[in-house]
Amino acid sequence: MTTLQFSELVAGRPVAVDVDGKPACVARVGDEVFAISNICTHSYAELSDGEIKDYKIECWLHGADFDLRTGEALTLPATEAVETFHVERVGDEVFISQKTKEN
Repeated sequence: MTTLQFSELVAGRPVAVDVDGKPACVARVGDEVFAISNICTHSYAELSDGEIKDYKIECWLHGADFDLRTGEALTLPATEAVETFHVERVGDEVFISQKTKEN
């Protein structure tokens, strides 16, 4: 599990973190926080270097868009979704963990 401070997350500015040995990209959209795999499924590129538009993040390398809520690949050249992580916010703390059957 990884813990971040909500107040330190800037809307529209993704952050790279490690969640139990997996690279993750954390993004704040308004008062919501999302975490997806930090590696684009089309080409090895870090999504945390991409640009956020609404609930989408664009891979900086080839322009593929991914839905921050579901991980779904929205535009070519990516066709495969990225993994999503469980995010829970309690006050100013944001807890990010791998998804399990319970979450």
